[in-house]
Amino acid sequence: MNVQKSFDAGDGRGTLYLVATPIGNLEDITYRAVRVLSEADWIAAEDTRQTRKLLAHCNIEGARLVSYHEHNKRASGPELIRRLQAGESVALVSDAGVPAISDPGRELVRDAAEVGIPVVPVPGANAALSALIVSGLPTERFLFVGFLPREKKRLAEELEALRRTEATIVCYESPHRIEKTIGAMLDAWGNRPVALARELTKRHEEVFRGSLSEAARHLKVHPPLGEYVIVAGGAGTGGNEPEESGEADWRSWSVAEHVARWEAELGDRKEAMKRAAAERGVSKRDIYRALLEDKEED
Repeated sequence: MNVQKSFDAGDGRGTLYLVATPIGNLEDITYRAVRVLSEADWIAAEDTRQTRKLLAHCNIEGARLVSYHEHNKRASGPELIRRLQAGESVALVSDAGVPAISDPGRELVRDAAEVGIPVVPVPGANAALSALIVSGLPTERFLFVGFLPREKKRLAEELEALRRTEATIVCYESPHRIEKTIGAMLDAWGNRPVALARELTKRHEEVFRGSLSEAARHLKVHPPLGEYVIVAGGAGTGGNEPEESGEADWRSWSVAEHVARWEAELGDRKEAMKRAAAERGVSKRDIYRALLEDKEED
């Protein structure tokens, strides 16, 4: 068991500081973060070029930077631990936001704690929490899942595992994958409420609020730009319910009418069948069978 009781080990060991940096707007750097970065013996940076820009903005000169990122952490981690054990302080920073949150740092924290090195958080900006509080969705309970799997099958499995989660779900997504991810969520969960936050704290900050199907249409009209945070309602927050946007209630439509509405919008019959199935809470096979039965009756 390891119990950390103070910021200062007082026995010749250094301290590992986890320093949050701005996610866009440089004014979000804290006074404490500037002081720690100024005083640390070493700054371990995910991208030293990016960190040098921040240090220049904060008028921090003479800082000693070392590289610590996903691809070199096994080599640079032990060296940082050695320096900490020798009494030197290390400030760990990622390119933006809080270290170890969908960024390198967890292993370094674990290794430092195992040898009794104090680990001190220096809080600051965080994209996931920033998106959550402006989403308008419940904040009492939420689940942060980082980046969802890229591979289609694994993504479907992950979304199925999350389908019954009642907490608000928060994840990160790139502009290149956001449309596919929203479509997969709609297929797996039905038409839940969602907020898409992009470019948080930056000049082109934008938050879209609506249903998953509305988000899919929004992204087709407004091509994705910048990094996104997706905040989705949990189970019981509107899945498979009609949208409150003045549109007709799909529950008054036949299956054929429902598919036709989506096909007219998407231009793809298979995708239209998937969307109709998601909204009705049935399988795509059920939709296909219903369409065949309608055709036979005609």
